[in-house]
Amino acid sequence: MNIPASALRFLLFALLVFCGSNIHAQQYTPVDDGSKVQFTILNHLVFTTTVNGYFKGLKGNIRFDPHDLKSAAIDATVAVKTISTGIGKRDRDLLEEKYFDAAKHPVMRMVSTTITASDKANTYQMKAELTIKGVTKTISFPFTAVVSGNGCQLNGQFTINRKDFKVGPDNAIDDKLTVVLKVLAKKQ
Repeated sequence: MNIPASALRFLLFALLVFCGSNIHAQQYTPVDDGSKVQFTILNHLVFTTTVNGYFKGLKGNIRFDPHDLKSAAIDATVAVKTISTGIGKRDRDLLEEKYFDAAKHPVMRMVSTTITASDKANTYQMKAELTIKGVTKTISFPFTAVVSGNGCQLNGQFTINRKDFKVGPDNAIDDKLTVVLKVLAKKQ
């Protein structure tokens, strides 16, 4: 069977374009020690106080190139058992079934569905699926990304309703909490 040379050239060109678009975006791995996954919520038990806490155990894969956002993707998890609010008893309570149920749901996961550019330099909009305690909800928030050397710094913030994820009973804490992400990622 003879295949015309023009068809072979077209096939090679198509393969190069397809493969090139898949390898163009840089692969990164989040660095747990250089990153912060923090949350803030109000507690109204006796008087209103702000509770700050964080999670460690950040893992995942980040594919990002500001010039090729169609192939950008973020898939990251944190370990629920690493929760720290500075009060040991509260941290142990938060691991229980009525809050995060760490025994059944050991990680929280965020997977991007789209990443688009904004009109501000180094600023993007992410739409993602956030899974906490077995419940998945779509979230959307702006973030900044600065690529330099062999790394990338991603910073973002969003607010969620804890009850949407079945976290905690009706009690003295606010329903809404703010999550602050400062993720350092290194080239793979």
